[in-house]
Amino acid sequence: MTTALSINLNKIALIRNSRDTEYPSVVEHAAKCIEFGADGITVHPRPDQRHIRADDCYALAGFLKQQHPTIEFNIEGNPFAPAMVSSRKNVSDYPGFMEIIRTIKPAQCTLVPDSNEQLTSDHGFDLRKDTNQLKAIIEECQSLGCRVSLFMDPDKEQLRLAKDIGADRIEFYTGPYADAHLKGDASNALALFTAAGDYAAEIGLGVNAGHDLNLHNLKTFVSNVPNVLEVSIGHAFTVDAIELGLKETVKRYQVELGNL
Repeated sequence: MTTALSINLNKIALIRNSRDTEYPSVVEHAAKCIEFGADGITVHPRPDQRHIRADDCYALAGFLKQQHPTIEFNIEGNPFAPAMVSSRKNVSDYPGFMEIIRTIKPAQCTLVPDSNEQLTSDHGFDLRKDTNQLKAIIEECQSLGCRVSLFMDPDKEQLRLAKDIGADRIEFYTGPYADAHLKGDASNALALFTAAGDYAAEIGLGVNAGHDLNLHNLKTFVSNVPNVLEVSIGHAFTVDAIELGLKETVKRYQVELGNL
């Protein structure tokens, strides 16, 4: 089994948004990542459009459909995120996360319990709460032809609940593992993810992973956590690309995944 590498383009959009310009182009960077060997493209549009904008999602969807129909498009976000009026010149209003999904129908929707107040995603869903709305959203996404992945912590009870409400996959929030690895001892954190990965496979959930995975910790994670189907990497990837160049960075991540 190979683990697919999906490149998150949020940080490319963040650089662009620091100026009133269309440079660097998110679509052009997607094209280069694919040319150099990426397996998928990920974006995470937020209502405040601090990085990826709704218009980027539509542009990427059109580009992938026309030029790379076999490359997976993964759109992440809070399924309950409402429409929001844009405060920036020449930036279209945010139509709401589910409206983006209904229009594009991406290969995969990764549902994340984040808010505008969060700097970045930092926890998985707590499915012990009322999940009727989330279950209905999962069913709607699947009816559109989208695979549904839920952003989750490595908690077996929560994984069972994810399966019960119809998720196809879960994406492990790997921040705690990355933090432990940076401190020099990831054994306890890794054991949690390994056990949770085993359990996910046992109950029929596919496993994705993402958040703070990088060239230093990725190989250890995918070597120990079973059946990781996909990783999405953006922040570290972008930093590495500044030093190594885009082509070399894609190559090195694929090497760490064992794909080259």
